[in-house]
Amino acid sequence: MSAEATNPNGVSPEFRPLTQPAALPRTTQGRRRGRPRIDLRRLGRAALLGPATRGRTPDAIAHVAEAHRAHHPDADLTILSRAYVLAESSHRGQMRKSGEPYITHPLAVTLILAELGAETTTLTASLLHDTVEDTDVTLDQVREQFGNEVCFLVDGVTKLEKVDYGAAAEPETFRKMLVATGNDVRVMSIKLADRLHNMRTLGVMRPEKQVRIAKVTQDVLIPLAERLGVQALKTELEDLVFAILQPDDYAGTRALIDGNAVQGDPLAPIAESVRGVLKEAGITAEVVVRPRHFVSVHRVSRKRGELRGTDFGRLLVLVGEDADCYAVLGELHTCFTPVISEFKDFIASPKFNLYQSLHTAVAGGDGAVAEILIRTHQMHKVAEAGVVALGNPYAQPDSSEPAPDGERVDPTRPGWLSRLLEWQESTPDPDAFWTSLRADLAQDREITVFRSDGGTLGLPAGASCVDAAYAQYGEAAHACIGARVNGRLATLSTVLRDGDSVQLLLAHDAASGPSPDWLEHARTPAARIAIAGWLADPDTEHDAGPPQGVRAGAETARAAGASPAPPVAPEGASRPAEDVSRPVVENAVADLPDASVRLAGCCTPVPPDKVLGFVVRGGVVTVHREACAAVDRMRALGREPVGVRWQQGTADLRVTLVAESFGRPHLLADLTEAIATAGAEVVSATVEPPTEQRVRHTYTLQLTDAAGLPALMRAMREVAGVYDVSRAQHPATA
Repeated sequence: MSAEATNPNGVSPEFRPLTQPAALPRTTQGRRRGRPRIDLRRLGRAALLGPATRGRTPDAIAHVAEAHRAHHPDADLTILSRAYVLAESSHRGQMRKSGEPYITHPLAVTLILAELGAETTTLTASLLHDTVEDTDVTLDQVREQFGNEVCFLVDGVTKLEKVDYGAAAEPETFRKMLVATGNDVRVMSIKLADRLHNMRTLGVMRPEKQVRIAKVTQDVLIPLAERLGVQALKTELEDLVFAILQPDDYAGTRALIDGNAVQGDPLAPIAESVRGVLKEAGITAEVVVRPRHFVSVHRVSRKRGELRGTDFGRLLVLVGEDADCYAVLGELHTCFTPVISEFKDFIASPKFNLYQSLHTAVAGGDGAVAEILIRTHQMHKVAEAGVVALGNPYAQPDSSEPAPDGERVDPTRPGWLSRLLEWQESTPDPDAFWTSLRADLAQDREITVFRSDGGTLGLPAGASCVDAAYAQYGEAAHACIGARVNGRLATLSTVLRDGDSVQLLLAHDAASGPSPDWLEHARTPAARIAIAGWLADPDTEHDAGPPQGVRAGAETARAAGASPAPPVAPEGASRPAEDVSRPVVENAVADLPDASVRLAGCCTPVPPDKVLGFVVRGGVVTVHREACAAVDRMRALGREPVGVRWQQGTADLRVTLVAESFGRPHLLADLTEAIATAGAEVVSATVEPPTEQRVRHTYTLQLTDAAGLPALMRAMREVAGVYDVSRAQHPATA
């Protein structure tokens, strides 16, 4: 049930614009000019008098109808009238603590949603959102009179209200909230509007209860509003919470804003200059000054110290088309001095909550910096109202078509929400759920990575390959032993960046599982919960060290005279050139009299590779394959290549191969057997310490015939557990 609250002075609060919290000065754009404020006492009288004459819209919802028609000119208001009549009659006799009829609360919530641009079904459910919980109206009655969709939304909101907001109840309350939201984000929209109205009228509550409700709002509801993109609602909630939880900082910020208001608005002349520049360029645009809200001013003051007049707001430039946004940007950067570090392109790369805009800043002659937002009118609508502006997620023409992952297409269900719904089902412990929820909501940016099968994964910024594995494979990711990121092998701890391509490597051994170290690299609740569950399973053996077969293989290599290799170098780090100073080989001849020839360890050329040589210190000619990256580097330095040819009929052909494999018993023995069967001789072997069940073997082999190299590599790849064999390609200089 929604909180019973009123203005602490006993004066009926008004329906205020979303960006102007009750008892706070106006700091952002408010309602449209010309629309009168709504007096709850008048609405209360209208409610007590009952519905209007048949066929007319009841006076009490006239402002709702006006706001709704502003966004949806062709909307049918009949269903809203019927919903109001049912809500008013069912709530009749119920009063808020302020003494006003209770119907004023669902009216206020519905007006908030109408001003955000919510469609008719959402507004209908909003008017009825407390009827099933607080009156004798049943869900069957709602379904019979308003249809299944409205019934579903009312039921979803009702379920959110059934658990009291106590410290022990919070986790379960928000678990239900997520479940309801996952089925339809409009449920959450109604809940957020409900909380906003209750926060506006929180003054009647005891101080300790105000603090508790404000903390819950801050920890969960404000981040959820951010995730849903409802910025207009989020900013007002932030200011209301700020006033309660940080009264001293709030008072100081209010004094700063009041003091700046007395001095006039320094952004106004800059806005006029911008209008002139765009008009001269032939770009139709609306330029407005957009004051910062309280929390934004507070954050800027902590970041920059003493504030200048231009720090109290930003310029908003609205245009018709996406291309116009970049045209505006070009004109501004040409005619003003841009602050390049402040430029961000959220049109090409939208935020996880659908937000799109260009951000830039220009410096004035006096050194003052004006921040500027550039977006289309549609982008602005979505920026303010988020998923609410997208309407009914199931009314899209193609909404019945299956998505690539088998889920129904829902443009208002962001990837982060789908992930929360998945892991909440596998988290029976409410405290663990609550901790994971708050950690996930603390992430303020999302990245997209591309899977090897062409699909995509949405992950929070800072996610690692561990997170990608569990996002793609669920619990099957327990068998993951590594990944290729942008085509290169990487450890599971590798942090992913937006746009990376990821191929995850799974072991064939079903008994494989994560190590405790994985928890240090996991950022998503799904990964952490799955890993913790596996580690906590008493029936599972957890070996923090390398698999026995890997240890045995390494020991066998040492016993055979192979030296242990150093640990795998970090991604992007240079590895030392391998065996550059090996003895002279006689099967390669340089076009220099009496020159010594060595085969480069970076590309290990063998006949019939096309090769080039470069003279290095001591007069030795080092031979590289023509495709080796070192050749390009040497040429870039102005070094002239030396012609090299292979002698015919030589037997001294050496090549270095790297085998990437899963750790298992007898792997080294099986690889050695495959090499011997193919007719090659092992000159030296190196086995690196295993990393996350992945083992790298490096073999220097002598072949009797270079033509047998492809068959040898195929034979090695066919050994169970080996997933790649390649010629050595270590970065090296000749």
